Amino acid sequence: MNETGRLYGVGLGPGDPELVTVKAARLIGAAGVIAYHCAPHGRSIARSVAAPYLREGQVEEVLTYPLTTETTDHPGGYQGAIDEFYADCANRLAEHLDAGRDVVVLAEGDPFFYGSYMHMHKRLAHRYPTTVIPGVTSVSGASAALGRPVAERDEVLTVLPGTLDQDTLADRLRSTDSAAVLKLGRTFGSVRAALAEAGRLDEAWYVERASTGTERIEELATVDESTVPYFSLALVPSRVHTEPVPEPPEPRQAGNGSVTVVGLGPAGREWLTPQAQTALAEAEELVGYVTYLNRVPHNPRQRRHASDNRVESERAEFALDLARKGSRVAVVSSGDPGVFAMATAVLEVAERAEYAEVPVTVLPGLTAAHAVAARAGAPLGHDYCVLSLSDRLKPWEIIEQRLEAAAAADLVLAIYNPASRARTWQVDTARDVLLRHRSPETPVIIGRDVGGPEESLRIRTLAELDASEVDMRCLLLIGSSRTRIDPARGTVFTPRNY
Repeated sequence: MNETGRLYGVGLGPGDPELVTVKAARLIGAAGVIAYHCAPHGRSIARSVAAPYLREGQVEEVLTYPLTTETTDHPGGYQGAIDEFYADCANRLAEHLDAGRDVVVLAEGDPFFYGSYMHMHKRLAHRYPTTVIPGVTSVSGASAALGRPVAERDEVLTVLPGTLDQDTLADRLRSTDSAAVLKLGRTFGSVRAALAEAGRLDEAWYVERASTGTERIEELATVDESTVPYFSLALVPSRVHTEPVPEPPEPRQAGNGSVTVVGLGPAGREWLTPQAQTALAEAEELVGYVTYLNRVPHNPRQRRHASDNRVESERAEFALDLARKGSRVAVVSSGDPGVFAMATAVLEVAERAEYAEVPVTVLPGLTAAHAVAARAGAPLGHDYCVLSLSDRLKPWEIIEQRLEAAAAADLVLAIYNPASRARTWQVDTARDVLLRHRSPETPVIIGRDVGGPEESLRIRTLAELDASEVDMRCLLLIGSSRTRIDPARGTVFTPRNY
């Protein structure tokens, strides 16, 4: 059995071709058959909106209404005639679908919002695969054109067809906060009378052909009834929006500032926590090592203060001084700010009496040890020690003592700052210290730029560890006597049971 084509109901928005969605434009251009309704005069608003997206060679099915609401000699009256018309249109489209051709039915606004497409949908959707593409509604287009929201907070918006009788319209208009009345044209007189009866006429606006080059907006009470087309609506916008707006807050005064130390994680935005992202967005001043600060997208509202990586105390003092003058300051730090990073530097300086009134908050970040461990498997699955090989802030003798102690305790080690351009000998020395307590076959993970564009992960044994493979962007994970490699998966893990 041959596959059928797919039926698409495609919303075109309120009239501006630029308000057609990307998906709608793509489907219009790809379809073999384009169908659209039009009045007996032959002009189709839907086709005119879609015109920029049509291509040569497409089959166009013009679904021309045979009549309006005037008297008809059809035995079923107006409804019988229009039902027969929709049935005939559906049969024409079904022939294309049965032949395997996709059919796009164009619909002004949204296909499921008072649109002609619905009559095709109810006759065909149960027989063929169908997709409906939503569009910007006329109500949204009119609200945007007017520059007034239709509903705010807990207000109720009521959408009404102008074809309702006047008393019913008036009742609905009295009982709602905001309203949109569609299908004006010949119903305009009764709609205006209903608005007046409901005491809402002074709030009502008339919007015609919203978003198009012939857009027209007027206070509804002043509109000439004879000039109103069908493609227009009445809008009673939000009352809440007209309430007085509180005065803007006073400028921040000295003493109202704060410092937030933000962990950026080891790499891009996907490693940034929502809490950290919010703190960065709310900050007025950003302070940090230039490389880390460059990872935060520029915002012209914020002032940025970049510095060298070796001036942590000065950077902390600078941030606290900004906060003392009233600024919201974010101090950025790679990974987690509490792991060999800026949190300690800020808190040390904040101990001084002059900063006693400055609030300091530390927001955690994904630290490099956990990022590398996750890439490798679960080498930190049991007790572990975190150690820095940098001897810039502590003597090497202390580092060696701690390496000996961690190795003797059979802890997995996460080693930060293993090497730099000016400091390479420590890797080989640390390896030799650990080999006094660990098997030469102990797994070692060298993680470099994890999460970044130059990410690499290498698994070695402790005996194979060589300083030539390690630089300042690396982190080392050195297993315990229990750590092992799963050769089938290529993962490293430390069991939790003994």
